[in-house]
Amino acid sequence: MIEAELKARVHASASETVLRRLDERAVGRAEVYQDTYYDTPDGALEARDEELRIRTVHGQDETRTVLTYKGARVDEETGSKPEHETRVEDAEAVHAMLRGLGYLPVIAFEKRCRNYDFEARGRRMLATLVRVPEIDGVFIELETLVDEDELAAALTDVRAVLGDLGIDADDLTRELYTDAVRARRAP
Repeated sequence: MIEAELKARVHASASETVLRRLDERAVGRAEVYQDTYYDTPDGALEARDEELRIRTVHGQDETRTVLTYKGARVDEETGSKPEHETRVEDAEAVHAMLRGLGYLPVIAFEKRCRNYDFEARGRRMLATLVRVPEIDGVFIELETLVDEDELAAALTDVRAVLGDLGIDADDLTRELYTDAVRARRAP
């Protein structure tokens, strides 16, 4: 499956409108993500535009961990990627397995999220308002999972829903949280 996703900065002047419009679509759930990204010692995954991540999600009712692999971008404009994800029972065991296989943790950080699951334009969508404590500002991610042959149509739908939420095309960004956190941490 392809994660057809767009990310945008939410300007302070638009934040109340975006939040109200999301609340009209679904009940939001607050979650804190603890993300750890892995790579080979020579950076082969990053060089191939791939990602390997362990994410532990702390929610109001549960804590869960998922292992995610994202392949290289299939759409340069949006950065949409194939995504394979599975829930894991023991986060520490998976961290140990990846290190045992020769992967190294290259960056870890926290995301404070408010997630909204809803249907729009005939698709299941997930909107996430994101704050990363190390990065200034608020972001919105809107995604839907599709087969590769549906990607263009799905991205058109995602753009339309972002517009409905009050997000302008000029607000879209392809900046990665990992890059922004690295830049913030650089001496």
